Amino acid sequence: MTVKGQTNLAGLELVDRDDAGVDRAFRADVLAGLAQQQKAIPARWFYDERGSELFEDITSQPEYYPTRAETEILESRGREFAEAIGAGQAVVEFGSGSSIKTPLLLRAIEPAAYVPLDISGDFLRAAAADLSDKFPGLPVYPVEADFMRRVELPEEVADLKKLGFFPGSTIGNMIAPTAVDLLRNMAATLGVGSMLLIGMDLVKDTQILEAAYDDAAGVTAAFNLNLVHRVNRELAGTIAVAELRHKARWNDDFARIEMHLEAKSEMHFEVAGRPFTLKKGETIHTENSHKFTARSANMLLTAGGWTPIHRWNDTEERFSLILAQSAPPRSAP
Repeated sequence: MTVKGQTNLAGLELVDRDDAGVDRAFRADVLAGLAQQQKAIPARWFYDERGSELFEDITSQPEYYPTRAETEILESRGREFAEAIGAGQAVVEFGSGSSIKTPLLLRAIEPAAYVPLDISGDFLRAAAADLSDKFPGLPVYPVEADFMRRVELPEEVADLKKLGFFPGSTIGNMIAPTAVDLLRNMAATLGVGSMLLIGMDLVKDTQILEAAYDDAAGVTAAFNLNLVHRVNRELAGTIAVAELRHKARWNDDFARIEMHLEAKSEMHFEVAGRPFTLKKGETIHTENSHKFTARSANMLLTAGGWTPIHRWNDTEERFSLILAQSAPPRSAP
């Protein structure tokens, strides 16, 4: 089957680049983050083409349980998904489709169309082509866009019921205000009455959590450091990558794993022509991965305009897939 809409469609949000081809939002986020007392870069910038490839490698590491747990749910609960969701949906995936998880969902529910949204165009088109090969006859409309904001969907799916799909507990990478904003923008993208199937990782033993984000093969470390390579390449950065080390640690106060890049020695560098300094032991905070209980997951979803209607956990109670429905805003019970 031919993949449709491989380039940005007229009227859809485009990446805003300057005359040199630099993503303005990327530059603004990096410069603002490095100027903070606790230096930080938003995790969404991990996913250039190389970062996306490395993340796929992370999901196959033995320490990284979320993919196996979520895949178990998708493999074993397909009939329940079909009953709860129904056939004929336009599945809108926020992020390029997983080669493992997305086909499991598509086979279970018999969708009418598939719309992957991703800011990384090359990875998006490769993932869409792969899904097209696996599902001949299923219309596929890839849209290159920043799904952190409201996205206008292709007109070909305008009259179809919508199911948002956001696997992998990516929502846990965001602090609460950002996560709520994203959920509200998802509701705006999909429309009132649409559904969302979202993955959320659960609170568990600290050793299991820290190992999952600091695997023995060093793939997560390479993923973290790739962000610096991207800054150097795209923003004329002079950061000495070899002088940074990957750190993953549990923050119990916020129920999250934090990923940092720690300076091995004092560092002086430039990004986009601006000077910065990292003292020895100082870090750049690159990612949060919040873990949830059933109550905290429900609270987050309802704050974002979604009503949870079904929940599925894996057999070891490590991970949840939650089905929620969008409804008009209410100010009273």
